[in-house]
Amino acid sequence: MTNSSTQAPSASTTAAFHIQAILSFGVSLAAVVIGVLYLPADPWIKAFLAVGVLYVTTSAFTLAKIVRDRQDSQTVVSRVDQARMDKLLAEHDPFKNVA
Repeated sequence: MTNSSTQAPSASTTAAFHIQAILSFGVSLAAVVIGVLYLPADPWIKAFLAVGVLYVTTSAFTLAKIVRDRQDSQTVVSRVDQARMDKLLAEHDPFKNVA
């Protein structure tokens, strides 16, 4: 028997939120790329900005993955601890004679 207040909340998102996140990323990246292409500057400055945008983008993906992995590992540990506690409580007999 589990208590609903002790269970980890589900981390599911809707399809609309998923699509919105993808579209938002695509639009923002396209806007920056177009901005860099039409920037009235030398090609080496444009290349520097493009590499900077690429670096920021890959760093953001890496950070998101690390945060997600840490959250997932904490959820698993919490579930294992909860399962152990549930097993101990289920096996505990307060009326058992202690010799």
